[in-house]
Amino acid sequence: MSQFLEMYKNVGAEQFSKLVTQVAPYFSTIDPEFVELRPGYAEVLLRNQKKVHNHIGSVHAIAMCNAAELVGGTMTDASIPKGARWIPQAMSVKYLAKAKTDLKVVADGEGIDFSQPGEIVVPVAAYDNEGTKCFTADITMNVKH
Repeated sequence: MSQFLEMYKNVGAEQFSKLVTQVAPYFSTIDPEFVELRPGYAEVLLRNQKKVHNHIGSVHAIAMCNAAELVGGTMTDASIPKGARWIPQAMSVKYLAKAKTDLKVVADGEGIDFSQPGEIVVPVAAYDNEGTKCFTADITMNVKH
């Protein structure tokens, strides 16, 4: 089992949210709140707070990228075979709507075969409180066995 997934199961979502930002401190800039982590799926709440705003008062594009990398990476870590490693190698993003509320940021890898090494594209989407998709990202993970 992945170290992140084991930690999540042992301490719960709230404590895991704090611990993961100690492992990778840059993620603390967005105060992520994990909702769920399991093989093939990760979900984080990105709160609409002033420190993540852009100049027009909505959630900044890079804050959404930060949350996308967090859910994409933790979901990948929870999904790859024991002993495998991963690193993000590319990210393609689309900003679809102004993010004016808290965001549900989801990495859904249910249809991905994580058993093979190489480049794996992990899809991520961010939804506002009304369910509007505000952002998408395709993150290419380089998985080595």
